[in-house]
Amino acid sequence: MSCVSSHPPLPPLQADKPKPAKHSSSNLEALRPSSRDDTKSSWDGRRLVGSVDYDKGVSRVSVEVAGVGRDQIPARYRLRVYGTRWQKDWKVSEVVERLLRLNHWDDVDAVLNCWVGRFARKNFSLLIREMSNKGSLERAVQVFQWMKSQKNYCPRTDIYNMMIRLHARHNQIDQARGLFFEMQEWRCKPDAETYNSLISAHGRAGQWRWATNIVEDMLSAAIPPTRSTYNNLINACGSSGNWKEALKVCKKMTENGVGPDLVTHNIILSAFKSGGQYAKALAYFELMKKTNISPDTVTFNIIIHCLVKLGQYGRAVDIFNSLIGKKAECCPDVVTFTSIIHAYSICGQVENCNTVFNMMLAEGMKPNIVSFNALMAAYASHGMHDEAFATFNEIKHAGYRPDVVSYTSLLNAYGRSGQYKKARGIFDMMKKNSCRPNRVTYNALIDAYGSAGMISEAVQVLREMEGIGIQPDNVSLSTLLAACGRCGQIVKINSILSVAKSLGIELNTVAHNSAIGSYMAVGEYRKAVAFYRMMIEKNVRPDTTTFNILISGSCKLEKFTDFFEFLDEMKELNVPLSKEVYSSLICAYIKQGNLAEAEKTFAMMKATGCMPDVITYTSMINAYRTTDDWKKAWDVFEEMRVNNIKPDPIACSALMEALNRGCQSTMVLQLAKVMREESILLNSRASFEIVSACSILRDWKMASELVEKMELSLSLLSVGLLNQLVHFLGKSGKIETMMKLFHKIVASGIVVSFSTYSVLLKNLLAAGRWRKYIEILEWMEDGGIRPSLQMYCSVLSHALKYKSMKHAVLIQERIDSLREKVG
Repeated sequence: MSCVSSHPPLPPLQADKPKPAKHSSSNLEALRPSSRDDTKSSWDGRRLVGSVDYDKGVSRVSVEVAGVGRDQIPARYRLRVYGTRWQKDWKVSEVVERLLRLNHWDDVDAVLNCWVGRFARKNFSLLIREMSNKGSLERAVQVFQWMKSQKNYCPRTDIYNMMIRLHARHNQIDQARGLFFEMQEWRCKPDAETYNSLISAHGRAGQWRWATNIVEDMLSAAIPPTRSTYNNLINACGSSGNWKEALKVCKKMTENGVGPDLVTHNIILSAFKSGGQYAKALAYFELMKKTNISPDTVTFNIIIHCLVKLGQYGRAVDIFNSLIGKKAECCPDVVTFTSIIHAYSICGQVENCNTVFNMMLAEGMKPNIVSFNALMAAYASHGMHDEAFATFNEIKHAGYRPDVVSYTSLLNAYGRSGQYKKARGIFDMMKKNSCRPNRVTYNALIDAYGSAGMISEAVQVLREMEGIGIQPDNVSLSTLLAACGRCGQIVKINSILSVAKSLGIELNTVAHNSAIGSYMAVGEYRKAVAFYRMMIEKNVRPDTTTFNILISGSCKLEKFTDFFEFLDEMKELNVPLSKEVYSSLICAYIKQGNLAEAEKTFAMMKATGCMPDVITYTSMINAYRTTDDWKKAWDVFEEMRVNNIKPDPIACSALMEALNRGCQSTMVLQLAKVMREESILLNSRASFEIVSACSILRDWKMASELVEKMELSLSLLSVGLLNQLVHFLGKSGKIETMMKLFHKIVASGIVVSFSTYSVLLKNLLAAGRWRKYIEILEWMEDGGIRPSLQMYCSVLSHALKYKSMKHAVLIQERIDSLREKVG
């Protein structure tokens, strides 16, 4: 079997001399011999060592550093190590492996004091280099302390540089700075690499002023800054969001004759990203392309991130598609795929998120914890708890430990799907597994309880949050206020606002919007307006959402004076009119009977570039419906479809009513066909209009098909629609179908009204089914609905006509009884 790889080939490997093997695996070593056997090789020679396990199908390649062995140490130490079994002639790589296998309580000095290589000063820098490459800070510090206690130790700049870099990697800034001063005490002169490492350490911590001061010290020491120096300083400024300072350093770098490279440009782009200047990042990227600077994967990752932040998802996906093309100069990495998953998640395209994730696996890339979390967040936003839980398990199978984001996403998925008990279970499991919940986690749990209408439990979570020292924020309060509005609990709204005041939380615009919306939802219009006025007094600027709530609420209550006042205030504050405001404005003009102003507003909306949505179009259809102008209503509907806006059931039902009023029943059935083709659900109102059109056109076949489709949702249909269906089937002579529908209505648990019985009885009598008529009368009495006197009188003549004296006597008794009660 052969395997073709796109990666660069490894150096050739050669097998050792045959040895008896316990397992079916072979140990391979590089062609280059050990420094112990080749006196001409360098003392710090590095070689590749590989091993293959054929049973498991696993191969491993590592770098081995031999160092100075027993035969090459100074002569004065050789007599001390020869002839003793306590002194081990280990390679540097073997020493590192032994040190890393030690427990934290084991003695490091005991291992190092058995190593022959400690007598060779050159081994010290090799040992520190390999320890720092492994990234173990604790062990490296212990080795460094042991090293300084050796008699043959001599301070070296490169050793201090490696230790400073290692501390910087672990964000140990103070310790890195301490090493810088220590090396000067040992009269070890810092070089450019030392200053670069220190600047990088402060850059990681966002301490750009410290980094600037270090560059000044570097210049004072007559050490010229290198390109790495400037790149580290630019990164220090950019990582803290200070993109303006980063640009100044870049300009100074060019003036000093050190030209920027691709790394510099990527750091500048990253500075724009950290500072939230996404448009500037895109402009800088365009400038890079004009100057023929070839971007790499890091560049594209930053640009994709900026495009997603700006909402330009199409462009982000286009760049991604160009990267995965066959002729792409650079290939996407895990960060690229994760960014695209996040983009599709924001757009609500969960299937595409899963596709991109599978594409990443197909490319042979191992997803990191951020990638898994991005996929889980996509599932959570749509309440897809089964998929989120499966991804959560995949995280553990991939060898990662779920973090706070993973648990929060899973909790959010259960909360969005209404399973507050499972959401609480995830929260408890999170704490059990020693993963500390953060503010976002608590907010997600509050939302889970709030969505289920369990306000008391949500408030309890808020108290629990306070108890462990996590201060609730505006998101916590906004979530609670919105839940109170949905549940109609005005008392809770007031108490939550009191809690916010006692905690000293200054409500932002979003929290004020939640409170105003909650008051509107419970019918407290005056309190909503008063809270808005208080918001203005506190100098909290209202946004589009604020005015959407106020204008929509005043329009529904037909408080047109307030409506136009809010509209004027919105214009004074230069808050752009949204689609919702335009729709409310059109609706207000329609309620006032001013169709001309509604049409004018609709035209102005399109002229300003604010494209109408389905709600706006529905408002215009309703306007023409009230004026019985079905032609204009149809034109608006066609315009909506031309603009690729999918109609909803409300728009279709409004148009159907307008067509039926204009005696256009055929067009109603055409529209019903469109709804079926475009998978638009039928609501009760649309069904009523279709049945009415079928009744006029005598199209009993389509009506029967409609009845069959509505069988599962009979309990949701209105009494008027049910009566219409029963009447149509009876009038068209489909008595058996009518009775079948009636039995299904009863079986669905709907309380059959007197009007429905009346329609059913009239159709039975018209079809000559008088015996069934009498049976239905008995059903009415059993159901506690008293038949009218006229119902009995109507069937009496039929019983006498067919000489059914038994039924005639019974009916006459009922008639006499009813007459006695009446008179």
